[in-house]
Amino acid sequence: MVIRNERSGQRKQDAIIMAPELLILLGAAGILQADLLPDKKFLLLPPVNFTIKAVNLAQVLLRWEPNPDQEQSNVQLGYHVKINAPQEEEYETRNTERSLVTILHKGFSASVQTVPWSDHSLQASSWVSAELKAPPGSPGTEIVNLTCTTNTKADNYTHFQPYQVSLHCTWLVGKDAPDDTQYFLYYRYRSRIEECQEYSKDVLQRNVACWFPRTFINSKGRDSLAVYVNGSSKEAAIKPFDQLFALHAIGKDDQKPWTEWFLIAVMMTICFILLIFSLICRICHLWTKLFPPVPVPKSNINDFFVIINNEKTGSSETEVISYVEEAGFETLEDSVF
Repeated sequence: MVIRNERSGQRKQDAIIMAPELLILLGAAGILQADLLPDKKFLLLPPVNFTIKAVNLAQVLLRWEPNPDQEQSNVQLGYHVKINAPQEEEYETRNTERSLVTILHKGFSASVQTVPWSDHSLQASSWVSAELKAPPGSPGTEIVNLTCTTNTKADNYTHFQPYQVSLHCTWLVGKDAPDDTQYFLYYRYRSRIEECQEYSKDVLQRNVACWFPRTFINSKGRDSLAVYVNGSSKEAAIKPFDQLFALHAIGKDDQKPWTEWFLIAVMMTICFILLIFSLICRICHLWTKLFPPVPVPKSNINDFFVIINNEKTGSSETEVISYVEEAGFETLEDSVF
């Protein structure tokens, strides 16, 4: 019994001695494991509820929401948006929605992912995508070769819009469009949408051109002009078509009234300044000082014609001798009575 008690006591002492070493080893193992495992708070999750919605002619709204399972951290988050169709484009933003002006007859698709806004050493999230399908319609029935021009003229009847901008568009009928196809054109400028009321027709009475004598377009604006053409037929579904135009590229403007008034004002100002300057010079006798008369050289010719006039008055006789210089020279006259 004594031997067993001594062994038990020795074990307890050894365990007490080894306890700190075991704690140190366990702590080191925990630290090593923590270093090997990824830090979950920096794991970026993709956005949710990503949608693409057509909100107007040739205009879409992209919208998404932050992932609700994303852990809070000191890392500022942003979003990387990639436009896949109809034309590739990429941008980064901290907002959760974006309005884009684009053609839609070919459809529209985009992707978005969560990215660190400042610390680019962190890995971005996976992508989420959304798509807006192309509008239905039979291939080859949409219009082709759409061209539009604007014409700007001065409008003296309103102060709010001093220019009258007209719009003229022409197109060709789709190669597979039925004979009974009828096209209808709309334009959108900013938030204004107008439907054409004046059409030109081909031999089959199909609309092939449109005329807006007066529009809401600002010829000096930078916004794009969106033109949309759809159609109807009893034989086939007509595929719509849209196109964007830059106003400066469709370049037919008359002379602007502000240009005319500016030239007139400049000319009047110059004339007024010259008139005032002339009056001041005459009043202050500066004209002769600024522009002295050019002296005429005297003649050295001494040839004179002698004209003798005999005049008899009563009993007295008067003889007049005149010395007259040729034309252009001085005249000397001497009379003898």
